[in-house]
Amino acid sequence: MAEDVTQDAPAKKPEMREIATSGDGRDITIGYFGQGVRQMTDPILLARGSDLDVYEEILRDDQVQSCFQQRRLSVIKAEWDVEAGADDKASQMAAEFMREQLDAIRFDDTTLKMLKGLFLGYSVAECMWGKDGRYFTLDALKVRRAKRFRFDMDGGLRLLTLQNSAKGELMPARKFWTFTAGADDDDDPYGRGLGYWCFWPVWFKKNNVKFWTLYQDKFSGPTSVGKYPANATKEEIAKLLQAAGAVGRDSAIAIPEGMVLELLEAVRASSASYEPFYDRMDGAIAKVILSQTMTTDAKATGIGSGAANVHMDVREEVTTSDADLICSSFNETVVAWLTEWNFPGATPPRVWRQTEPPEDLNSVAERDNKVKQLGFRPTQERITDTYGEGWEPDTPPAPPPGSKVLPGLPGGDPLNPEKKPPAPSFAETVEDDTARLGRELDAAAAGAVESMVDAIKAELDASSTLVEFSERLMRRYPSLDVEDFAAAMRDGMVLAELTGRDDIAG
Repeated sequence: MAEDVTQDAPAKKPEMREIATSGDGRDITIGYFGQGVRQMTDPILLARGSDLDVYEEILRDDQVQSCFQQRRLSVIKAEWDVEAGADDKASQMAAEFMREQLDAIRFDDTTLKMLKGLFLGYSVAECMWGKDGRYFTLDALKVRRAKRFRFDMDGGLRLLTLQNSAKGELMPARKFWTFTAGADDDDDPYGRGLGYWCFWPVWFKKNNVKFWTLYQDKFSGPTSVGKYPANATKEEIAKLLQAAGAVGRDSAIAIPEGMVLELLEAVRASSASYEPFYDRMDGAIAKVILSQTMTTDAKATGIGSGAANVHMDVREEVTTSDADLICSSFNETVVAWLTEWNFPGATPPRVWRQTEPPEDLNSVAERDNKVKQLGFRPTQERITDTYGEGWEPDTPPAPPPGSKVLPGLPGGDPLNPEKKPPAPSFAETVEDDTARLGRELDAAAAGAVESMVDAIKAELDASSTLVEFSERLMRRYPSLDVEDFAAAMRDGMVLAELTGRDDIAG
């Protein structure tokens, strides 16, 4: 008898034992399937002999197959990658080793098959280990039929065989990768698959189709009615029935003289609702499997783009969830085992799938442009990560050594090419003589510079190529009016020399 514990009594130390276990025979919610084998808790399977063929049959439905195929393929479409668990050398080597192992096997195909556990509740794959020099390798992953396996009370995996179909044979540890999905708690190793939720919609749909077929047969054509006299013999009646049955197949019939054959057409008393009911069940199936209906409903073409985006977001969330579940199960088993065997002490790598859709580059460019207007520019590393390789800074070429920059244009002091333009300042400063003279020189030469720039722009506008522009500019160069510019520069040089002498003499 278990010791009574008073809940109000203060605990002196935390209880380290697991108490509410499910494998010691104390769980009142589960039974046994054979000797020591845990029984399934799925009520639909329990009522049908715990046979997963019940859900396999449901997968034959067109809507179920289509929706479930969408859900699985959306995971496989996402590229997988291996991320190192830590920065140390051993962890980096473990990640590279795991990447090589997955490259050597059909990992996408294995994942696609293991994702069937989403529908059945669980799936099982056998790990085919190998040895390559100093390392244990993963030569293959063979997905087995889930109905061949059961779990015992301790969570061990058992293989049902012809010799032992009740208890099954206990499988060795670290030999099988098991994936469980849909369970509401940790006590049920069989999970709860989508088949449980699709069972009744498919059942109603199948029965609806049966009655719908009878309805179509009833009203697609009239029913032949043969009338025979009261003194007709059995042979004559048989001939009449044979002739009536041939009406639906042959264009010409022969009946004995004196017999009457008519066609009785059924009259619709009310409009039938078989098709809306059929569509309703298809919608229910799509909601169960995809959590939305728009990607499978042909009648949803008139729905606005906002609703379509919401439905697509829901589907992407389901895809991300499935990818996280299957990758997490693989990391906790196969990846952890190989890392422990081959790289003791290393942090196991993480296998994951990129399910997030790529960001729209147009939106990214617009955002980067807005950030630039705030006074920031992206680094070369960000440009490469966002837009890919093949980009370099778009900077103007440096002027030739010894060249002078025209006054009033960006680039520096025309009298001192090596001097950089002063940084902008928002504080009031006292203007010295040099700055004042430079400003006056800019103002004096502004008209001449503007005239030359306008002439150059005119040649550029009249050119269709850069080669043509270069040729037109060379022809125009001798006729450019530089007298005003030369006069301003001459006056400026004289004023600068006199100012310098005055400063020395003073």
